[in-house]
Amino acid sequence: MTRRFIIIASALILIAAVVGGTIGRSLRFRHSVPAKGAVSYTEADDIEKDYNEAIATISVEYAGDIDYEKATQAAIQGMLSTLDPHSMYFPYNEFKKLKEDQDSRFYGIGVTIVQHRDGVYIQSAVEGTPAGRLGLRYGDRILEVDGKDARDWSSDQVSKKVRGGKGEPVTIKVERAGSEAPINFTIIRDSVPLPSIRNAYMLRPGTGYVGLTGGFQSTSDEELREALDKLKNQGMRQVILDMRGNPGGLLTQAIDVASEFLPRGQVIVSVKGRTEYSDPIVYKSSGSDPEDVPLVVLINRGTASASEIVAGAIQDHGRGLIVGETSFGKGLVQHVFLLPFNTGLTLTTARYYTPYGRSLQRDYSSGSLYDYYTRHDADETKSQGSASPSSTPSSPSTSRDVSSSLMQASPTQHPPIGPAVKTAAGRVFYGGGGITPDIDVKPLTFSPLRNRIAEAAFQFTRQLAAGLVPGLESYKVEMVQYGKNAKATDYPINDRVIEAFRSFVRTDALSQLTAAQLDEEIEFVKLRLREEIVTAAYSNDAGARVLLDSDPQVLRALEALPEAKRLAESVRTEASRS
Repeated sequence: MTRRFIIIASALILIAAVVGGTIGRSLRFRHSVPAKGAVSYTEADDIEKDYNEAIATISVEYAGDIDYEKATQAAIQGMLSTLDPHSMYFPYNEFKKLKEDQDSRFYGIGVTIVQHRDGVYIQSAVEGTPAGRLGLRYGDRILEVDGKDARDWSSDQVSKKVRGGKGEPVTIKVERAGSEAPINFTIIRDSVPLPSIRNAYMLRPGTGYVGLTGGFQSTSDEELREALDKLKNQGMRQVILDMRGNPGGLLTQAIDVASEFLPRGQVIVSVKGRTEYSDPIVYKSSGSDPEDVPLVVLINRGTASASEIVAGAIQDHGRGLIVGETSFGKGLVQHVFLLPFNTGLTLTTARYYTPYGRSLQRDYSSGSLYDYYTRHDADETKSQGSASPSSTPSSPSTSRDVSSSLMQASPTQHPPIGPAVKTAAGRVFYGGGGITPDIDVKPLTFSPLRNRIAEAAFQFTRQLAAGLVPGLESYKVEMVQYGKNAKATDYPINDRVIEAFRSFVRTDALSQLTAAQLDEEIEFVKLRLREEIVTAAYSNDAGARVLLDSDPQVLRALEALPEAKRLAESVRTEASRS
C-alpha cells in the first residue's frame, strides 16, 4: 500500500508541475522548454524528491496507524485545489458514478428518495424499474438496507448503498403507513434511466415546456429531439426550455442541444487552452432544420457549464429570451483522466467563450472553495431566503422592453466584470459572471414556516394516500398511474381535506404549527398538499408539474414569449439585410 501511495502521489505531483504537457486524454511530460508559468523538469524532479522524502519520513516515524488510501486521496485533492475549483480527484466509487452519470443510466433499484425529519422516505418509484415493479411507493420509510439500520442515514448514504452491480440483490426493509409490521423487499438491481429531460408537456394550449434539468449526458440531444417532436404533435407553437439547476456535463451534447435552435453554421462556443486548444477551436451549429418557434430559456444560480453554453449561444444570437436569475458562472473545460486502480480526475484544460466572445467564468482568485460554491446562495439568502415555488403572487421582476430598445444592455445586479460585448441586434452583455438574464425574476422565499408546512404536508399525505384519514378514504392510492396528468377534479384539495390537515397538525407536536400560521399561508398549504397527493398518485413528474403551474419564473416566461418572438424576428430581419 505504501508503494502504491508513493507511485500515484508522486506521479500526480509531476503532472501538476508540468500541467502544460497535457494532451487530449493522455498525460505525458514535455522535455522541451516549459510553457510560460510551468516549472522546469529539474524543478519538478526536486519536488518529487522532497515529496518522496516526506512520505518516507511519515511512514517510518509517525506514531499512529496510517490510512494510506485516505492520505493519497487527500494529497491529490489538495494539489488539485490549488489549481481551480473544478479540477477534482475521484476515488473508485465516485469515479464509477461519474461515468454512470455520463452514460445517462446506472444500476440500482429505481426510486426517488427524500430526507425528512425522521429518516429517508421514498417519494416515487420510477416506472419500469425493479422498485416500480415490486410496488415500493410514496411514503415508504427506509428502515434497513441489507440488514443495516438506516433510520439515521442521510439520503446520500441510502443512495450509495442501494446502488450496485447489475443483477446483484439488495434487501430493503420499509415502514409503510397502514401496515402493522415492516415490509421486506429483496430487489435485483438493474439499469435505471438517468434522463436529462425530467418533464416535457403542454404547459398551456400551444405552449410546450421542456425541463432539461438533469445535466448534459450522452442522450441529452436525443431526448430533446423526441420531446420537441412529441410536443409539436400536440400542437406546440412556442416553447419554454427550463435549464434551472442543470449542472452541465458533456460539451458535445451542449453543442447538439443548441443546434436544435440555431441555424447551421452559427457559432455556439469557442474553446481556448494552453495545449490542444492553444489556437481557439470554434464549434458551430450542425442543425439542418432547427426549430424556429418562439423560445424562452429559464436559468437560475444552479445553471452551470454546458447549460450556460446553450443559454449564452441563444442569448448572443438573439434566438430567444433568457428569464430567471444570473447563472453560476462556470466557463472552464475539464477533461476526465483515468488513473491507476480505476480512480480518476477531472482537470481543467481550457476555457470556453460565447459566440461573441464572452467568458462566463466567475472569479475564483480569492475566497475559499466553500465561498465559491455558496456565494450566490448566501447573497440571495440575505434578502430573499431560499427559493421555492408558491401559488402566492409573483415577486418583482426586472426586464427590458425588447420591442422598443434592442440596443439596451441586459439588466445586471452587479457592476460589469468583464468587457462589454455587442451581440446580435446591437445588444450589449458583459462576461466574467455567468449569463445575466434578459428578464430577472426572483423565486419566492421558502421560509422556516413554509418548511414546517411542507414537512407536515408530507406526513399528512402519507396517511391520506394510505386511506387512513377518516372521511377521505376515496383519496387512497391503490396503484401509481404513470404518465398521467392530474386533472383539477383528481384529488381536489377542498375544505374537507384542509380541515383534516388542520386536525392532523393539532396532534402532530413535531410540526410546531398553529391555526393562525396555517391561515396566514393557506394558499401555500393547498399547493403543497396538492403536489404531495399528485406525486403519490401519478409519480414525481406529475407532482412537479403542480409546482411548475404556480412557479413565478415559469409564469413570467409565459408572458415573455411574444417578446422572444419579436426579438428573433428582428435579428433575422437584420441578418437578411447584411
